[in-house]
Amino acid sequence: MNKKIKTEAMDHLLDAVLCLETKEECYSFFEDLCTVQELMSLSQRYEVASMLNEHKTYLEIADKTGASTATISRVNRCLNYGADGYEIVFGRLKGDTA
Repeated sequence: MNKKIKTEAMDHLLDAVLCLETKEECYSFFEDLCTVQELMSLSQRYEVASMLNEHKTYLEIADKTGASTATISRVNRCLNYGADGYEIVFGRLKGDTA
């Protein structure tokens, strides 16, 4: 866990996210919390991570998502050397209990 982001304010935000129960509630909360551009950037990064996880090439990812190679590289670095957050989500979405 990155100590720079582990704050009381971050804990409050994550508690708020964890209390959401439906996709519609998530849409409402994130629309209020973030700008459209911030949400589009977050969703793009997740799509990039998902495609990297499926072993797609940088060119395929850039073509489909519009992400720059710098963004793809940054996400790839997180997948390889990050906190394993993406892996937790990918595993759970596949039905793993990790």
